[in-house]
Amino acid sequence: MTLHAAVALDDMEEFASGLDHSEGICLAPDGNLYVGGEAGQLYRVGGDGTVVELLRTDGFLLGLAADRESRIYAIDLVFKCVWRIDPRDSSKELWAEGFDVPNWGAFDSQGNYFISDSGAWGASSGTIWRIPPGGRPELWSRESCNFPNGLALSPDCSRLYVVESLPGALVEIPIEVDGSAGRRRMLCDMAEAVPDGVALAEDGSFYIACYRPDTIFRWHPTNGLTVFAEDPRGTVLAAPTNVVFTGADRDVIIVPNLGRWHLTKIKASASGVPLNYPTRKQLLS
Repeated sequence: MTLHAAVALDDMEEFASGLDHSEGICLAPDGNLYVGGEAGQLYRVGGDGTVVELLRTDGFLLGLAADRESRIYAIDLVFKCVWRIDPRDSSKELWAEGFDVPNWGAFDSQGNYFISDSGAWGASSGTIWRIPPGGRPELWSRESCNFPNGLALSPDCSRLYVVESLPGALVEIPIEVDGSAGRRRMLCDMAEAVPDGVALAEDGSFYIACYRPDTIFRWHPTNGLTVFAEDPRGTVLAAPTNVVFTGADRDVIIVPNLGRWHLTKIKASASGVPLNYPTRKQLLS
């Protein structure tokens, strides 16, 4: 039993079982969740938890994002690329390549796609790339080099937030008016934790899922770092990797578990910042 977490273990719900050690997750405009698997599966998860496997790439899907038409941009660690997948017919096309250890991607409001390239574990060789609409990947910043992992955009898209896994940290990188990267700034030192994914809430707090320990932290500029949810046994939360806000009020979080075969559903204490879903016109494709 957890004593100091904001959410009790009994208040966490196992949801959508039968997944293959999922890591990446996104909520698409069609109302479905999309989740990746360690054999390259892309799953569609309905609101009732029904799981449908749409395809396999025979790779390992990490970060997922969606556009306005609910096409999924899936990062494949094995093939070192981003696939664009249309769930309507389960077709896929190569959308971007040329990375070392591609991990997580996020769109801004103009259709720019930011992607973390984590580099080798412990080597401080990570980078952040950007793909402009209709363009090719371009190296955007070397400032976040300590295994950059999950990404999130500020509501006005003036800052990119990055969780770094080794050593654990939450940082921000300003997005200058010309689109270039500013200087990295530390927001929260997460010490021995291994943060993996991050999502931003409207109250200014960050929900951070950690590969180790089996914990979701909440960080707020005023209140600092607190434990939102944890599982000492690693069964309901088991290497939680990312966070997505769902529900009519965007106040329910869904978390994939790399160490298990299900998602975890938890009532949040705030509403999530809406994600950016670029149009086909914005993307120029």
